[in-house]
Amino acid sequence: MDLEAGFHQNHVKKESWKTVLVLAYQSLGVVYGDLSTSPLYVYKNTFEEDIQHSETNEEIYGVLSFVFWTLTLVPLLKYVFIVLRADDNGEGGTFALYTLLCRHARVNSLPSCQLADEELIEYKKDGSVGLAQKSNFGSRLKSTLEKHRVLQRFLLVLALIGTCMVIGDGILTPAISVFSAVSGLELSMSKEHHKYVEVPVACIILICLFALQHYGTHRVGFLFAPVVVIWLLCISAIGLYNIIHWDPHVYRALSPYYMYIFLRKTQRGGWMSLGGILLCITGSEAMFADLGHFSQLSIKIAFTSFVYPSLVLAYMGQAAYLSQHHIIESDYRIGFYVSVPEKLRWPVLVIAILAAVVGSQAIITGTFSIIKQCSSLGCFPRVKIVHTSSKIHGQIYIPEINWLLMILCLAVTLGFRDTRRMGLAVITVMLVTTCLMSLVIVLCWQKSVFLAIGFILFFGTIEALYFTASLIKFLEGAWVPIALSFIFLIVMCIWHYGTLKKYEFDVQNKVSINWLLTLGPGLGIVRVRGIGLVQTELVSGIPAIFSHFVTNLPAFHQVLVFLCIKSVPVPHVRPEERFLVGHIGPREFRLYRCIVRYGYRDVHKDDIEFEKDLVCSIAEFIRSTSGSPTKVNEYLENEDDKMMVVGTCSTHSDGIQMSEEDADNIETAGPSELKEIHSPPTIKPRKRVRFIVPENPKIDSGAREELHELMEAREAGVAYILGNSYVRAKQGSSLIRKLVINYGYEFLRKNSRPPSTYALSVPHASTLEVGMIYHV
Repeated sequence: MDLEAGFHQNHVKKESWKTVLVLAYQSLGVVYGDLSTSPLYVYKNTFEEDIQHSETNEEIYGVLSFVFWTLTLVPLLKYVFIVLRADDNGEGGTFALYTLLCRHARVNSLPSCQLADEELIEYKKDGSVGLAQKSNFGSRLKSTLEKHRVLQRFLLVLALIGTCMVIGDGILTPAISVFSAVSGLELSMSKEHHKYVEVPVACIILICLFALQHYGTHRVGFLFAPVVVIWLLCISAIGLYNIIHWDPHVYRALSPYYMYIFLRKTQRGGWMSLGGILLCITGSEAMFADLGHFSQLSIKIAFTSFVYPSLVLAYMGQAAYLSQHHIIESDYRIGFYVSVPEKLRWPVLVIAILAAVVGSQAIITGTFSIIKQCSSLGCFPRVKIVHTSSKIHGQIYIPEINWLLMILCLAVTLGFRDTRRMGLAVITVMLVTTCLMSLVIVLCWQKSVFLAIGFILFFGTIEALYFTASLIKFLEGAWVPIALSFIFLIVMCIWHYGTLKKYEFDVQNKVSINWLLTLGPGLGIVRVRGIGLVQTELVSGIPAIFSHFVTNLPAFHQVLVFLCIKSVPVPHVRPEERFLVGHIGPREFRLYRCIVRYGYRDVHKDDIEFEKDLVCSIAEFIRSTSGSPTKVNEYLENEDDKMMVVGTCSTHSDGIQMSEEDADNIETAGPSELKEIHSPPTIKPRKRVRFIVPENPKIDSGAREELHELMEAREAGVAYILGNSYVRAKQGSSLIRKLVINYGYEFLRKNSRPPSTYALSVPHASTLEVGMIYHV
């Protein structure tokens, strides 16, 4: 069973226990790789500078108590039992919380949203539409968010901050995890030699890891879970051995009283050391972020029954060993490998490196997924997205981001090797999740405001304590993840702002339908055979690019389709709801608007399959609107456009089906109960197209003629008309706006991918780009 099967199980109410257990096993390799390798560096970083390991063992017992309760309260209580329930139709992560809030509060960062989008099954599944608020406070909060755009922007920026911190964590985690695993070489060679070996070995492993990304993880993904299982069994067995052999009474340190003793004795040094203790929950956010690949129950079972006990035993075992060893012979003597029996160090070292690679792979793949979500929602420049597996859901590869991550990881490995820098990014993501969850409790779950306040006070206080401890190290290196995340945040904000202003310009300069009606059915120009796909971001009205064509070109295609490919704030759009199709102007004009809707985790189809679905959806729209206008599911965007929901070819088996064959391989069809509308004979066509239409006496002659023209146009071929816009700040703009638009956004636009991924593989002979200057 692959991960795609696990994804589909999220939408099934009842899962078999076999399925749940298989998913729980698979989640170990994808979700818990980062969290399971944290014992490699927690104690080492906690005792590195701020506190000393004395013979009274108060420090080591206090650290163990902090680690135990941090693991219990944050990953177990907060994420497993609370946050995992706040899924967005089976998807998790910061942006999932944001889109969930957007739908409940009727706010959206996407300018092209429509009322028709609220009728999507995924949109309404969680009851986000038409659901009355139970509390007065929830109603007031909802109306406040809807009225004040400043609050909407703040909510978006908060979600972007959390997302950028995850990306920053994705830069640091591979470098730190691999380097910490390789650092065990120190115990196997002299100090003079190991410092020349650790960094090159870590760099070689990282280079190989990123160089193999384009192959995808599905080919070696089956090894991920066994590696993490072996690693967790290994550290828990070693921990149990150390407890029995060195200090069987170490369990007493689990009492919160030792936390008080620790802070009373160490004071400011103990507080500053919390930045090292914080690393024990590194990777906890992955339980929520990777929820889309599995189910809530499978992730809960994996953590509570295996991961959590294994980590507790590992930390207790290290504390038991250190409680009997107080003489520090080297800088590393307080680390993980020193507690491993000498005969087992080499095997454990190999397993640790493999586990670090698995954890790094999971965070890299997660970073790709997050950037894809941001790009889909208009918050990140368009990048090339390669789907490395047709079976495993969510396995993607982004070349530009991959090499950028590799360069930054190598820079961190060579220049910054202190794992305490990682804590600030980790705890910031958790704080953002806590803030968004408090809003979800009120707006989405409709619980009492006091419950939301209690949630944010309890978990926010814990996380704020760790945040201040990590922030105190800002000038000593904790600025690294913040600086990297801030750069990504600036890029996202500039791109989102420029995209929003560009769309507003399109809306303000769209052409009136009255102008179109004055041209007549021929539009005042010669109509040639073929289908012209005019790319636009508008969901209503005539784009200005069309008037530019009409006034400058002597001919245009006999069938014109104004195509808008947009994302909606749901994870997935079902195929039967993919297309919104409608006429622009009278039927004789042969002008159509087709809005193609994708969720932020949907896979965009290639151009050949996309073209077939597009033509088939238009044909089905023509058939459905013939003689039965009352049956059409209409959405009135303005008085010009009436849209109808149409699925892909495979979703309406009782509707029109389209077949395409080479001209030399046409076979005569046998008797059938279906009527066939054949295209007229042509001389050596590239393809012969036919529509198979069910028996329907209501199809009038006008609709049949329209279908004939659509078939002729499809046989003649499809041309893609793409707009190439140049955005400039209008006169009188402020200096900051000019810098953002003229330099920042324009630089990102020039170095990003074209706006429509479906046209990337289309031959250049079939494309036409038209340049326009936007003064925003």
